[in-house]
Amino acid sequence: MHDHAQSVSGVRGQANHRLLAISLTLTSLVMIVQVVGAALTGSLALLADAAHMFADASALVIALIASLVAARPANERNTYGYQRAEVFGALINAVLLIALCVWIAVEAIGRLLHPSEQEVAGGLMLAVAVTGLVANAISMWLLSAAQRTSINVRGAYLEVLGDLIGSAVVIVAAIVIWTTGWMPADALASLLIAIMIVPRAITLLREVFAVLGERAPDGTDVATIREHILSAGGVADVHDVHVWQLTRGAPVFTAHVVVEPDVLTSGRSGALLSSLQSCLAEHFDVEHSTFQFEPAGHREHEAH
Repeated sequence: MHDHAQSVSGVRGQANHRLLAISLTLTSLVMIVQVVGAALTGSLALLADAAHMFADASALVIALIASLVAARPANERNTYGYQRAEVFGALINAVLLIALCVWIAVEAIGRLLHPSEQEVAGGLMLAVAVTGLVANAISMWLLSAAQRTSINVRGAYLEVLGDLIGSAVVIVAAIVIWTTGWMPADALASLLIAIMIVPRAITLLREVFAVLGERAPDGTDVATIREHILSAGGVADVHDVHVWQLTRGAPVFTAHVVVEPDVLTSGRSGALLSSLQSCLAEHFDVEHSTFQFEPAGHREHEAH
């Protein structure tokens, strides 16, 4: 017996598509400004932030494509639809971030080893960094609500957050260079940006692997769900309980429920099914649940 209600998509509707498109536009414009600024000032920190912006722009393009793919309806070949496209998009985002970290670290260490080769225009560097900070703040504000329900939008949000922090670090380095002339501040800022990106990339990878590994969503207590099911009238036992996610914010539940004999003979199975599905939706935010009702002793005949 099944609940055929449509499950919640990780990226919900056209509103999120529009937000991602606006954030992509802002990110792309700031990236161009930073590339030009890096060329004019000689700042590695600005160039590193521009490279991060490029990775973010690529990630947002992936997010847009994945969100459009995920919105496609289910069919006979893809019975759950295409929501997992968001997870694969998030995986690509995480890999891009890690590759970016390696590049920034190598360049920064090279400049620290050869400080005499550095010559950075601190004043212009500061102006460009402030522009990036403002643009990143706007993008974060746009994505803040949607990132709570979509793993893919969350990936884009985390990258913009990294850009915001990176812009702040570049601003500090620019002030140091402008006021003191100490050029290694630029390379140190670049290295710090790389160090800050790594934990976010690892966190996103862990979340992706949790979804692909079909682990129970964080905060989901399977034992508590089992207790709720057992407390329903007419339920004798429950087994083969499984909880996983299609993508962030789209949990799926299945279970075999042993019912009292009169539930099947008196026609109360429909009411019990509705009760159990409502319980999962209201208490555990599970909108797609599947229950198999069976009489006592049926489990002994199941293949394991």
